[in-house]
Amino acid sequence: MYRFSIDGENWILRFSPQIILDDDNKQAILQSLLHIGDELANITHGNAFMMLDQNIGAIIFDVERIPSFILTVSNIIPNERWYILDPCTD
Repeated sequence: MYRFSIDGENWILRFSPQIILDDDNKQAILQSLLHIGDELANITHGNAFMMLDQNIGAIIFDVERIPSFILTVSNIIPNERWYILDPCTD
């Protein structure tokens, strides 16, 4: 669990139990959140968002604002598990 502040709001970053990451990757996720800081103010309670990281993959965050500001990494989809469908093919 990590604590950080953006625009006077104190956030908690936590990871679901099924997420297994080393400390360097957790720190990279935290640093990425600090870069998009202002955007967090636009995400309402109960919503989710995704961040793409070249090394980690697609990171899914759940947002809680009540009773505290909590971001939970609920899932990570590694790059090798992305499947992009071409809508032009039958």
